Amino acid sequence: MASLWRHYQEGGWAMWIILFWLVCAIAVIAERAVYLFGASINKEVFLATMQKCILAGDVAKAVKMASAANAPLARIVQAGLVKVNRPDEEVQAAMDEAALKEMPKINKRTSLLALFSNLAMLSGLFGTITGLIKAFGAVGGESVDPSQKARILAEGISEAMNCTAFGLIAAIISLTGFAIMQTKTQALEDDINEASVSVLNLVVANRQKVNLQGLENA
Repeated sequence: MASLWRHYQEGGWAMWIILFWLVCAIAVIAERAVYLFGASINKEVFLATMQKCILAGDVAKAVKMASAANAPLARIVQAGLVKVNRPDEEVQAAMDEAALKEMPKINKRTSLLALFSNLAMLSGLFGTITGLIKAFGAVGGESVDPSQKARILAEGISEAMNCTAFGLIAAIISLTGFAIMQTKTQALEDDINEASVSVLNLVVANRQKVNLQGLENA
């Protein structure tokens, strides 16, 4: 830890900029991980439950089960189920409307991780350039004490290399988080699309079994 702090100090003021982007990235990764993994449910089990309820004509129970799941997929399906006594187009429209509300929450802030990765990389490059300017300025500067040139040159190169390394570390962390969150986001969207179509097809194919009285009392 002491060695890491020493390298951080040797990187100069640009390290603080890189650290800022790294902290932002970690905060977004943490927030997105909590939401996305908390919003996940077992799609197969959920669809099996919905199928069992719909085939039995107990849509009221299906609505209650979807409400209890408290996940984006379940809320979208629930929006369609409560309109099951309406024409197919209205059921589809209700699910589409719910999806329009849920999808932005799923995609929210994930794209910022790619931005933070680029900004950390560019900040590291900026620190590298300023460090090299400092190093070569010491070599060519006539006003610099000759006895101090070697020290200033070494400090400038150290600043440049530390900024490069820290910028790369921050970028790698941000990109890794982006890849994981993007993969999870896509998986949730695929589950929602599949489940929505499956439930809608079940409702359309089994309308004659639907217990509307039970739905009104749900």
